[in-house]
Amino acid sequence: MAIMYGVLSMVAYYVTHLKFITPLSIDAPLDRFSEARAIEHIRVLAHEIDGRQEGRQGLHDAAKYIRTQLEMLKDRAGSNVRIEIEENIVNGSFNMMFLGHSLSLGYRNHTNIVMRVSSLESKDGDPAILLNGHFDSPPGSPGASDCGSCVASILEVARLTIDSGWAPPKPLIFLFNGAEELFMLGSHGFITTHKWRNTIGAFINLEASGTGGLDLVCQSGPGSWPSQVYAQSAVHPMGNSAAQDIFAFVPGDTDYRMFATDFGSIPGLDIIFLHGGYFYHTSTDTVERLLPGSIQARGDNLFSLLKAFTNSSKLENAHDRGLNRGSGVGSHDEQPMFFDYLSWFFVYYSRRQGLVFHSIPVAIFLLTPFFLRFSKFGLLCSFAALFDFIKGIFFHVIGVIFAVILPIIFSISRLLFSGQSMNWFARPYLAYMMFVPCSLAGMLIPTIYWNFFPLSQAGYLLKSSKEELADQARFWGAFGLYAFISMAYFFAGLSGGFLTLSLAAFMLPAWIFFHLSVKHYGRESLMSAACFLLPSLPCLLHSVYFSGFLAQFLIEKMGMMGSLPLPHGYFIPDVIVAATIGAVTGVCVGPILPVTGHWLARSSIMQFLLHTSVIALALTSQFFPYSTDAPKRVVLQHTVVTSDAWQIDDTSYALSVLDSNALPFLFKHAPEVAKELNVDSDFSFDTANQSSREAWMAIYPLSSLFSRSLNFPARRDEISKHYKYFPIISSTKQETTSVDGSRRIYLEFSLGSLKEVWVAVLNITGPISGWSFADGTLPAPEIVKGGPPSYICRLSGVAQENWTFWLETNSSGAIHIDVGVVEQYLMESMKKLKDSFPTWVDVIAFSSFLSTYNF
Repeated sequence: MAIMYGVLSMVAYYVTHLKFITPLSIDAPLDRFSEARAIEHIRVLAHEIDGRQEGRQGLHDAAKYIRTQLEMLKDRAGSNVRIEIEENIVNGSFNMMFLGHSLSLGYRNHTNIVMRVSSLESKDGDPAILLNGHFDSPPGSPGASDCGSCVASILEVARLTIDSGWAPPKPLIFLFNGAEELFMLGSHGFITTHKWRNTIGAFINLEASGTGGLDLVCQSGPGSWPSQVYAQSAVHPMGNSAAQDIFAFVPGDTDYRMFATDFGSIPGLDIIFLHGGYFYHTSTDTVERLLPGSIQARGDNLFSLLKAFTNSSKLENAHDRGLNRGSGVGSHDEQPMFFDYLSWFFVYYSRRQGLVFHSIPVAIFLLTPFFLRFSKFGLLCSFAALFDFIKGIFFHVIGVIFAVILPIIFSISRLLFSGQSMNWFARPYLAYMMFVPCSLAGMLIPTIYWNFFPLSQAGYLLKSSKEELADQARFWGAFGLYAFISMAYFFAGLSGGFLTLSLAAFMLPAWIFFHLSVKHYGRESLMSAACFLLPSLPCLLHSVYFSGFLAQFLIEKMGMMGSLPLPHGYFIPDVIVAATIGAVTGVCVGPILPVTGHWLARSSIMQFLLHTSVIALALTSQFFPYSTDAPKRVVLQHTVVTSDAWQIDDTSYALSVLDSNALPFLFKHAPEVAKELNVDSDFSFDTANQSSREAWMAIYPLSSLFSRSLNFPARRDEISKHYKYFPIISSTKQETTSVDGSRRIYLEFSLGSLKEVWVAVLNITGPISGWSFADGTLPAPEIVKGGPPSYICRLSGVAQENWTFWLETNSSGAIHIDVGVVEQYLMESMKKLKDSFPTWVDVIAFSSFLSTYNF
């Protein structure tokens, strides 16, 4: 078994890291997509251009570079296509929910670059395919993968479209939007204002939450058509519908939301790089970190998908979609079920087909006892057999529970005697070494005690051996559990039940082979066990592939999931990873335990498994959690509190971490930082100056990921030398009173002389009944600890003019406004402090200007 699962793991690693893809060189034929040509674009965007963040010159340089590349394509295009290129400045305001918080977004002067490629016969109203990617990057990151890789892929696909001489039968629209990191503002601007928005018949959104690997279809819809097109045309299919079930729990969002759900209701695909999450939104997101073969696979898939979408008869513009939806014509069914098998082929079926597929295993489980027993032994024996099978389900459930609980117990035990959590973070194999053996031991516990519970049908089948009946009950119990989980998953409206369905489907032929082999080799023969394992290998390989990908993705994301309050926050990442590995071990090993379990459930093997976990626990505790390839994330904010456009009230450095190893851990292992901040050996977190959530308001709602942040004193003189004016809100004219008695207050918001503003946040508290943002619609209020309602508005976009807005209230009570502005320019003292951090720490550094007003 160790050798078998080792080989399966190697195959899964080979596939998930795209070792089977050969990237094409820069000299590849012009009618082929070339990863090397795409990487040249990334090199310019991520390294030759300095910073593609809103508020910095690099974002404008990136837009200029993209437009130049498109103009070059237009100049050499053939006479069989029409090419239109536009640079659009978008403005707008709307309300949304993000990370569970309600807020309003206002934006101005964000840049989108759009190119439309159509045949000469194409009409303006013809349905088009949109290919979208964003060219801005998060603060402090060069953004090679997020989302330089997306822009480069689209540029190379656009080049391939032109150089291959293909005249698409339906128009192609390539959208390079410049404001995704600010909560999908660029895509909102396009889908609500652009003249081509109503012609979009389908879209593909490209995103990166890592530096490569599987380019997974994470979301699909509305309806089943987009994923059906993908299933039929993807060269290297990668995706599964289970991703849609868990996407809501991931702290983030993509432009897919703007096009498919919030505003567009356009059928489309959300395709995302997910491996290499260690570098996501960090300064290490560079060209060198990109996983070879990833962009090649993405490009091959994209070009094939574009051809399939343009030839689809279901492609409709917004007008036709609305007509067909109103008349009930067309395909608007629910989300389908789909998954790839090692990127080799794609399995796809509709919800209607799924109703049959997910019901058949349950029917087989319920009918099998009667098929086996009724004709010879009667109805009572049949029910006794069914009762034994249900007992098998109960025992298998207990095994899975123990497979999860034991790793959790081991993880908590280690943390109680260790000074740090997440020791497995930089070396994921340590997590498998710790938790897989004890998880397998937990799965075997019910097998040890099986004989203490007599079988109900034993009294009816005197000629059958006890071992034979036990094997049957254990097998059908495991089969029944997977069948019922698959059915429950389906009827809950979820899309990930394909995994347990496939387990149940492959267990049946494996059991038949095993049953036949027993007649020739005997029940205790290894040959019989091999006859059970061999038919199961395809299913086991897929389970290892799926489970390994899930566990790796989760481990990488643990470094950015936020720091929760102590004491429980210290344990949560280890407990989550332990429970996940326990669960996936149950999925990968559970199907074969009904046949192999009685061999494995021996005291010597159980002791070996538990001793292995204990040794691994001790060994893991000696490893440091982080490295340059898996950095710890730290947020450093230079906080400047002002009272008017010229007055500084206070300055400080606010420091926070994004995982469970808190700031005392950082000071212990980074003495240079402690020295720079004057933290001595007597430091105590409880007596230190802790920063409040309000101090991080400028990055709201991301500040909800922080806990137990600290403040340290900073110099003031440097600030006055760099800035002449600070952000300020002031009244622009006399407030007015309407007939119904409501007051309207007119305000102006100036950003002062700040140099590189990324975003500004207004927290408006008080009895307001309306405002000028989001077409006068207030978002749901945020209420903290029983306080008054607050309304949050994020503003972005640089302009010569100040922001002007009004607030309306039906009360004479005061309106309180807290302002936070993120400034990306770093002063010398801030740069010095940032440089003092060791290489295993990635620092997101910025300045935050805070002020308060009452009206």
